[in-house]
Amino acid sequence: MDSGLLHLHNLLRWVILILLLVSIFQAYSKKESLAKTSLFLMISAHTMLLIGLYQWLAGRYGLFTADLPEGVSMMKDKFYRFFQLEHPLTMIIAVVLITLARGRAKVLNYKKAGQFLLIALILILIRVPWPFLKDVGRPWFPGM
Repeated sequence: MDSGLLHLHNLLRWVILILLLVSIFQAYSKKESLAKTSLFLMISAHTMLLIGLYQWLAGRYGLFTADLPEGVSMMKDKFYRFFQLEHPLTMIIAVVLITLARGRAKVLNYKKAGQFLLIALILILIRVPWPFLKDVGRPWFPGM
């Protein structure tokens, strides 16, 4: 089950990145279709957040399931610090920004929605475990 949820979590990464780029384009070109796109983006982001919170708590390296090796502090170990603190905290902030952008898109405040979406995109891009990151990198498409 953990492997399947990890693959779904990874697949949703691409869905969210594509929807974010489309939403940012729509916000800055002031298209009314932003309201619908931002809804799909928010649903995807909240689904991914729930899957991620499950993995954070009970997944392979979850708070309740992972045993740190003897003498290893979570904050000193790059891998555990990334997956237990940096990645979840940054992604929760990004989901909050996506939700705020959805609220702004509903009232057609394109500029503010675009700003929230752009900040969310930057946060997501800097804290996704990309394959080129040392110690924490994950494959582009795991399992394929």
